[in-house]
Amino acid sequence: MRRLSIGELKPGMITAEDVYTPDGQLVIPLGLILDPKTIEKLDFYSVLFVRVEDEIAESVTSPITPPTYSDRIRETPEFKQFKAEFEEDVDNLKTVINDVVVKGSPLKVDDLMHQTLGVLEIPSTTGSLLDMIHCMRDYDDATYAHSINVALICNVMARWLRMNEENIKMATVSGLLHDIGKTQIPDEIIKKPGKLTDAEFTLIKKHPFYGYQMLKNSTLDPQILNAVLMHHERCDGTGYPMGLHSRNISTFARLVSIADVYDAMTSARVYRNALCPFRTIEVFEKEGFQKYDPQYVLNFLENVVNTYLLNDVRLTNGQTGTIVYVNKDKLSSPTVKTATEFIDLSKHLDLKIEALI
Repeated sequence: MRRLSIGELKPGMITAEDVYTPDGQLVIPLGLILDPKTIEKLDFYSVLFVRVEDEIAESVTSPITPPTYSDRIRETPEFKQFKAEFEEDVDNLKTVINDVVVKGSPLKVDDLMHQTLGVLEIPSTTGSLLDMIHCMRDYDDATYAHSINVALICNVMARWLRMNEENIKMATVSGLLHDIGKTQIPDEIIKKPGKLTDAEFTLIKKHPFYGYQMLKNSTLDPQILNAVLMHHERCDGTGYPMGLHSRNISTFARLVSIADVYDAMTSARVYRNALCPFRTIEVFEKEGFQKYDPQYVLNFLENVVNTYLLNDVRLTNGQTGTIVYVNKDKLSSPTVKTATEFIDLSKHLDLKIEALI
């Protein structure tokens, strides 16, 4: 018998015990032969480890599955163009930040955007831009890629909020620079695969202040500087580094905080795969309306959900269907049309969207 993390599981392995969620719900039973769908189900329910038998089933039929939603996007010419530009943008961002941090070069906002956000010049709708970001989750330079992602999400959010072009620009630059203070944190802490010690987390929590100190003498707009300093503040006062409440948190910091968390939750981590956007929306609904600006987070989540209207999805019971109606009172639980019925997920608490297909 072996105890393996979800990332180590392979089709054909056999469960050596019943597997439950943290709240005691049975996910899969003892003696089940794992297949890709079952492993994905375990990940959806945030099961971190599973005990499996030492032997592997000799014959496992792995049905040929059609391309996933992400697979189809990755095959499009638009995504291939996006990927090439994205990788160039990340390299350019690393160069620009290195020049500022190491050489003390002045930070020129127009040059920064031109050199590091070329992806915005690719014809694209805001909805498909989020899909493109989701399909870049295997990019191996997570720190700088995250900064690009947050900038792009901030750009999308600002447009959804109908901000003027100057504010859209400031929101985008705020996202691009929000984590610059992490350049002052040792790499072994930033990239540590396991849980941080209390001392390490205390150091990590200083990165907003470090970023502000690095940029405060630049010509950046004070609102951008405040976004760098305040992007981990929360409206209920539970954030850091100053424990500010909503009225004292700058506008762009409130935008960046949402984009930052959304990108983190929809990215893979050592202990889990990337979360489905609907799972992320559910987390925001449970935890977010006190911590984030309600106007901004609700606008963002509504627009994210609307981009997936008429999209095909798979539910946690294995059924597939199409999203046909968005429930504004519970955005993570739209109505799905299957081959035989309409399922209002807001009335079926045992059913959730497992994946886009």
